[in-house]
This record gives sequence, structure tokens and C-alpha cells, in this order.
Amino acid sequence: MDAHEELVYAATTISQAMSQVAGPYAFVFHDAARRRLFFGRDFLGRRSLLRQITRDGDILLSSVTDGATSNSWSEVEADGVYCIDLSKRSYSRDKFEGELNMWGNYFVANAPHTVQSSTPGDNISVIPQLSLNRETAEAPEPLTAQSPSVSQLESLLINSLRPRVQTIPDPPNQPDTDLNLTKARLAVLFSGGLDCTVLARLTHDLLPLSEPIDLLNVAFENPRVHKAKGEASYELCPDRITARSSYAELCTVCPGREWRLVAINIPYAETQNQRQQVVTLMHPHNTEMDLSIAYALYFAARGTGLLEMEGQSQPVQYTTSARVLLSGLGADELFAGYTRHATAYSRNGFTGLLDELDLDIGRLGKRNLGRDDRVISHWSREVRFPFLDESLVGWALSLTVTEKCDFGTVATKISGKDVDDSRDIEPGKKVLRCLALGLGMAQVAKEKKRAIQFGARTAKMETGKTKGTTLLS
Repeated sequence: MDAHEELVYAATTISQAMSQVAGPYAFVFHDAARRRLFFGRDFLGRRSLLRQITRDGDILLSSVTDGATSNSWSEVEADGVYCIDLSKRSYSRDKFEGELNMWGNYFVANAPHTVQSSTPGDNISVIPQLSLNRETAEAPEPLTAQSPSVSQLESLLINSLRPRVQTIPDPPNQPDTDLNLTKARLAVLFSGGLDCTVLARLTHDLLPLSEPIDLLNVAFENPRVHKAKGEASYELCPDRITARSSYAELCTVCPGREWRLVAINIPYAETQNQRQQVVTLMHPHNTEMDLSIAYALYFAARGTGLLEMEGQSQPVQYTTSARVLLSGLGADELFAGYTRHATAYSRNGFTGLLDELDLDIGRLGKRNLGRDDRVISHWSREVRFPFLDESLVGWALSLTVTEKCDFGTVATKISGKDVDDSRDIEPGKKVLRCLALGLGMAQVAKEKKRAIQFGARTAKMETGKTKGTTLLS
């Protein structure tokens, strides 16, 4: 085979190998003997990988930037395995954008989830096809806690959580504190909403009771919103109110577990002091919405806040020792949990809803998870996404829309009584809400979706008329 055919073969072989790896990754592999560079990210882009060509023609690949906030860095797309022939030294930054042949002899192998084995019908990839089931039932039955899809979701979530929470090494030694607490190995990014609380509830069944679980809840002082000052401004944040409610329900439903609700209160002055650091970490993303989301993740992942302890009249300062954080991201895209999903259904029925979900599925690999990874890992912590497990994603996409949400159905009654309390639950993300109900989390099952930047009140913190898409100055 000629040089180009050999390059294609090598890149495809590596792509096939990576298609059998489940979970988040970003990699760079230097084949020194053949002077080739292979690199890529998992199909959802859950780990950061950035690329740049300098003005001198040097190629840079890194999980973080060098601190420069110019437009020279960009995300490596999560669409396959990239290969560069380093023997071709005529790289040009001017040719970087808009050309297939970016770096001399450059090749993108098939995206891992499209790689097929030599045996017809036998897909060797563990990565699901991102294809939404668009079938709809003529007379769908309402979802309840007894529906088959609810028990299937519970099983898949447990299988997803098990390796993500049971394989965490002990935290490193830290300076002794006066608190004399058992070190937590796991923490949850905890708004008190449906997704993160269900993860916490199921994790309770997988870890020994002797292990504490930290619940990291962040609230910001927003001068555009808060008239109250001090502690009152934080306690009035929507996510703080929800977190305290869900924390109380977890303590009731899961007795014997030490749940630590860490109240992370961020004054406006501290937000401003850390602004440049956050902007640098999230680069090349540079909109107001990026910043508001990154603020929330940055301070939550730092994990320093107030902890209420028995026997203490006042909360004490506490920093989590957990190196692994759980996130509920992905549930809204898979199970139709956004307000715009309900809007799409109200405007154009199931066709409109399915069209909106199709857009979400197509964008899964283009989510801003690289940004989030950079912001969170700054604190030497790793975020894990149980809802984005390959098996769970594949199953969710294979479901009919009425097996995961409940738009257009009427509650079934037996002898004049509803089957269960699911009649009071909104239709969006209904399969997950019914799971919460079956797990004893009745209040959590009714929690409405709220975007992180509004729940923590990081959105529109400064004066002036700005939109989320406004570029940072």
C-alpha cells in the first residue's frame, strides 16, 4: 500500500481499538518510528483536549491552554481519531480553518461509533449509534413507578454508578483539622434537583454506610437580584432552597448514612477576583453563558463551604476531601427534561418533541464538557457522568418517546383512584421522576428543571443588557 493508504489503515485501526473503550478519555499517541501523531476524545467529549498551531507552525495539543485568551486555541472535535503525518513539515496557521487538509497530510478516521467489524451485523463498538427511536404509540399508557422502563432505568443507572463510585482510591493525606471527620471519597454536584438527587440516592445502596457522601451546593451573591445581604442572600438562592429540601428527604429515606451538605457561599467580590482565572480555564469558550456556568462549577468543585455539625452552634468551615464528583448532566437530553421540550410538544405534538430531541442527540458530542472538565480538574478533582454511560445512552435512545416522558397521556384510575402518586408529576423526564418516586423520594420527583446559572444565580451578575450569547469583553 502507498503512504496515504498506510496512514488511513493505521488511523482506522486505532479508531477500532478506541471504539471498544467505554467511558471518558482524551489521548495523544506519538508513533515516533513512523513520525505520526494520533489524538482524539471519546464520542461525547467528556475530557478536554485542545489544539493550536502557532505562528511558527508548531503543533500544540493540551488538556488546558497556556493562559493566552487569544483565538489561537480550539477544541478537538469528538468525532473520531485524528492523525498527522509529522514528516510533512509545511504546516500553516492560515490554512487551519476551513480546509480538510489542515496540517499537511491530515486524516480523520471514522467516528468510533460507526466502526463495524468484518462480520456482517456484528458491531464491535461499545459506543451507541446516536439514532433516536421516532416511533410513537397511538394510545400510550401513562408512566408510573411500575412501568417497565422505570425498572430498566434503575438497573442501568446502578450498573453505571457501580464502577464510578466503588473504584475510587482513598483521598491523599491532608493537614489535620479540628473537625476529626472521616474523609469522604465521593461528592455530588448537588443542586437538590431530580438528576443529582437520584444519583445520590442510588449511590447510597452501593457504598458501605461507613462512607460519608458530600453534597456540594453553591450559591452566589448576585447584586442584580439580591436585596438582602449576608447569609440571607445565599439562603434565598433557588438551588439552596431545593438542596436543603432534598437533603432532608435523603436523610429520612436513607438513615444511617452521613450526608454532608456543604453550603458553598460565594460573595460577589470573590467572583470578580476569580474572574480571569475562570475565563482562562474555560477558554476557548467565551460567552456570558459560558462564564455563568463555569463560575458555578469552579466554586462548587473547589468544595470549600460551611458544614452544619451536630454539637456545633454555628456551621464550621469545611473542604471536601473527595477527588471524584458525580454530575447529573445528560438526563435532560435523554429523557426530555428541558422546558423547550414541553414547548415543542405543545406547538407540534410528538413530531415537534421528537424533532427537538433529535437536535439534542445530534449535539451530545458537541456539548461543552471539555470546558467543564478544565474548570473542575483545576482543583484536582474528576467529574463523572453516570447518565452518559454508553449502555444507558444506547438504551435511552432505543426507547419510544412515551416510555421516557408522559406528554399527552391521561392518568389511569382503578376504582376511582390513581395507580400511584405519579399523577402529580410533570410529564418531562417522567421515567426518572417515577424512579425517584419508587425510591421513596416523593418530593424530589416533583422538582422542576432549573438551569444551573439561574439556580445558583450566576446569570447576569453585572449591570447592562447582555444575553447568554454575548461575547466576553
